[in-house]
Amino acid sequence: MLAIFFQGFALGMATIVPLGPQNVLVMNQGIRRQHHLLIASLCLLSDMILIMAGVFGGSALLSRSSILLQGVTLAGVIFLTVYGYTAVRHAWRGGGAIASQTEMRPSTRRRVVITMLAVTWLNPHVYLDTLVVLGSLGGQLEPMARRFFAAGSIGASVVWFYALALLSARLSPWLNRPPVQRGIQLFVGIVMWMVALKLAFQAWPLSWPTIPVMFQVAGVLAAFVHPNHLLV
Repeated sequence: MLAIFFQGFALGMATIVPLGPQNVLVMNQGIRRQHHLLIASLCLLSDMILIMAGVFGGSALLSRSSILLQGVTLAGVIFLTVYGYTAVRHAWRGGGAIASQTEMRPSTRRRVVITMLAVTWLNPHVYLDTLVVLGSLGGQLEPMARRFFAAGSIGASVVWFYALALLSARLSPWLNRPPVQRGIQLFVGIVMWMVALKLAFQAWPLSWPTIPVMFQVAGVLAAFVHPNHLLV
């Protein structure tokens, strides 16, 4: 059973380590030393729910409901595009998002939690990694082996999220300097855009001329949002 545990741990790490919106948010909050352990805990809780659901039968629900997946994809593309636009605007214009630690306006717990929930639960890749990939592999095991496989996958989330949050907070004095923060916000925006484009191209047969339209829509939506409302 120990081998099954480490198999789940290795596969969990393989799905969680690649850079994505969830990891970027944990890292960003760690750098700012604002609710970073709370964010890591909520990411872990979300992963626990999805991994348990996938390993113990939830993957069948997602595979049968293409409309549900399309709806989540659309919401995720919109959110990530607007989030990325706001991050790039902060990096370009400077201001609060690139201020030093003492000058930075603290994010409210409520705003941080809402952003984390959106980044996690509106990202179809999270469902594919947990419900489909881990769920399809773990679901083939015997009932007792499933528990060890799920425990290993959840253990990977524990190690990764808390390590990322604590390491980012540890390096905060260096990473929080204005020039570095400006680069981080630009990096965050580009990552969000890349994920949004990847989701859009996977879900719908988009052509390259439609990409500027996506960013124009993001600009319009971001105009109704205060510059600091999305950048927690």
